[in-house]
Amino acid sequence: MQKRVKPRLPIKREAEHRINQHIRATQVRVVGENIEPGVYSLEEARRMAEELEVDLVEISPNADPPVCRLVDYNKFLYEKKKKDKEQKAKAKQTEVKEIRFTPNTDDHDFDFKAKHAEKFLQEGNKVKCFVQFKGRSILFQDRGQLLLLKFAERLTEWGSLESMPKMEGRRMLAMFTPKKKK
Repeated sequence: MQKRVKPRLPIKREAEHRINQHIRATQVRVVGENIEPGVYSLEEARRMAEELEVDLVEISPNADPPVCRLVDYNKFLYEKKKKDKEQKAKAKQTEVKEIRFTPNTDDHDFDFKAKHAEKFLQEGNKVKCFVQFKGRSILFQDRGQLLLLKFAERLTEWGSLESMPKMEGRRMLAMFTPKKKK
């Protein structure tokens, strides 16, 4: 018995930019190397591209008239991809750092954790603070709330409290976001 194989059709993806014959405008603004920038008819712009042995690429179709560049299209795509990759690498991802307390956290521990939270906020990270209630300590929710509000007051210079402390299960949570640098 033979296995039937479905023929695979090529996937047609529309190009990111219109090039050469796919440009629809009658007049275009042409830019590029080794040419005088200006507004030309489409036929004249195509002729210029053929003389320079490059492609006519529409880079700004919504402009009036549309802006086209005389460039090797594959090289243009490669450079654009490379630039996008560099921008993505430079963009900083914000992390969420966690700081844990108990309702009976001492002043020294509080100061130590507050210094860490200040450093995290200065680096541009979010800080998630929570008071963990174990066993019967759930009875002291007011202590946990006071602790988180005191923590929020301590961090006002470096970050702002997103919302008031709230209970989630056996934890009381508060989130801090860094203040924008001037």
